[in-house]
Amino acid sequence: MAREPNVRENWGSRIGFILAAIGSAVGLGNIWRFPGVAYENGGGAFLVPYLVALTTAGIPLLIMEFTIGRRYKGSAPVAFRRMNKNAEVIGWWQVAISIVIAVYYAAIIAWAGWYGWFSISQQWGADPATFLFADFLKDSGGFGDFTTWLPDIGIAMVVVWAFTLLVIGAGIKKGIETTSKIFIPLLLVMFGVLVVQALNQDGAVEGLNAFFTPDWDKVLEPGVWLAAYGQIFFSLSIGFGIMITYASYLKRKSDITTSAFTVGFANSSFEILAGIGVFAALGFIAFQTGVPIADQSYAGVGLAFIAFPTIINTLPYLAGLFGVLFFASLVVAGWTSMVSIVQVPVAAMEDRFGWGRIKATVVVGGLMAVVSLLLLPTASGLMFLDVSDYYINQYGIVVAALVSIVVVVWVLWKWMELRDNANATSTLKVGPVWFVCLGVITPVMLAGILFFNVRDLLRATSEEDGLFTYNQYQAYGWALAGGALAFGVIMALLLRSKDVPVLESEEDEEAREEAAR
Repeated sequence: MAREPNVRENWGSRIGFILAAIGSAVGLGNIWRFPGVAYENGGGAFLVPYLVALTTAGIPLLIMEFTIGRRYKGSAPVAFRRMNKNAEVIGWWQVAISIVIAVYYAAIIAWAGWYGWFSISQQWGADPATFLFADFLKDSGGFGDFTTWLPDIGIAMVVVWAFTLLVIGAGIKKGIETTSKIFIPLLLVMFGVLVVQALNQDGAVEGLNAFFTPDWDKVLEPGVWLAAYGQIFFSLSIGFGIMITYASYLKRKSDITTSAFTVGFANSSFEILAGIGVFAALGFIAFQTGVPIADQSYAGVGLAFIAFPTIINTLPYLAGLFGVLFFASLVVAGWTSMVSIVQVPVAAMEDRFGWGRIKATVVVGGLMAVVSLLLLPTASGLMFLDVSDYYINQYGIVVAALVSIVVVVWVLWKWMELRDNANATSTLKVGPVWFVCLGVITPVMLAGILFFNVRDLLRATSEEDGLFTYNQYQAYGWALAGGALAFGVIMALLLRSKDVPVLESEEDEEAREEAAR
């Protein structure tokens, strides 16, 4: 029998939801991934396929996920189950992906926190690369040393997890919404000051020229378009349950499409701002050292923890402030994203098993924190992070997003129901163009990304790190990506005969909202 209707918490305001969604989308990848991807794929010319990807894939998929969450009023497993009993597996698959990401994401936030402190005295010295790998991370270069525990990183991760679970335990309105209203404006102010400081340095113009000068021939290359779509997919927090979960707390009359456009363009605006700041700073270091930007670390861990400390070392004034602003921005951007990631499995256990928020937060969040603290602050933590990040993104999120679109749009033919639901309360209406973008362009591009990822992986050789390390890398990576899918299948099978709570009627929800006023 169906369980009693569940009374779901709502966002206190539309701006609260939008800021929380922006906080989820604006993460580490905006700051350290987008500038490098743009630079490698045509500079200013990359903005053309990038904006096309945003409008033809990112925003249409955001609209789909917002509508699924709002329409079916549940976390990813419950929302897909209410859509169709056989679709629940997709929701649990997305939960598994979120768990994996949260486990390693906390470590990067902890690193950034320590580096903010190191910035004051430039503790990394004259060789930031050696300091990072040998002194700070004590990197073993493989999977063989999870017993050497690094207390400094571990303690910082405890703080990250404690604040994350405290906010989630406080609830949607008092926890996530309140912190989003504080930290997203704070992030914008901090990073804005950082960008202004970077633009005032010698060589900044040359850095901006390197970032924005268009190579129009690149626009004709298929790989550049795949890179643009890939950046959109990985930076908007779509495909692994976050936006479905967040949208499930929307009121029934919330505007879906305008919110999706707002979140999508806000995220992309921050990425472009990040590109300006990063390349202005790289231009400065090129001016000071004579090392061309092309020969510097301009993406990922190398950009954040090697290139920027090098920049800080050479700044003529306010070097400590520049470092604190940069690494504090990483902490805030990463932490607001992490809150949204952890919310996915917590909400799933609340909705599917009827747990209270505190119990779900303590049990689910606590177990994730324990695993994170056992594996990441160790000598093999960096290798664990690298492999987890690559495989769960390239073969977890990409495949899960592709499957969810194909199932929702083509197998279950739910696109018309979702279209009507979104249009009923939205200023901007969607129709056939949205269907083509969501049902044709997006899955084709996701399939293309997946194909080239697999092709490149099969072409890789074992010469660089040794056969044993390479085989470990592949075996663990595939086990992780496959394990996420297996988790989804197992959970869906175990819960197949367990009904979800029935949806609260529109009349009851309106009466409850009226009483709350």
